[in-house]
Amino acid sequence: MSGFVKVASTQDVPDGGKTYIEIEDRLVVLFQVDGDFYCLDDVCTHDGDLLGEGKLHGYELACPRHGAKFDIRTGRALTMPATEPTAVHEVKVEGDDLYVRIIDT
Repeated sequence: MSGFVKVASTQDVPDGGKTYIEIEDRLVVLFQVDGDFYCLDDVCTHDGDLLGEGKLHGYELACPRHGAKFDIRTGRALTMPATEPTAVHEVKVEGDDLYVRIIDT
């Protein structure tokens, strides 16, 4: 996928909140932190669990299963047991609309 897809309104994702989206059979999670929006695959690279169900503290998302932490800005795995990053995707805001471009890795 190469283009942006309209996925939500800015009001759908409150500050500190998240929403789940499926784009062409790919599950992603959209977050808002301090007025900025971030999107990443809804999968922990350690065991494939749903990452979006975890707790968000600032920019760190903890996997609900084993506690591995990921940076939602970069997808980087911050703590064990995860060692590989999760994919992040480009988010664009136009007015009140949120668009996501899936970045294939």
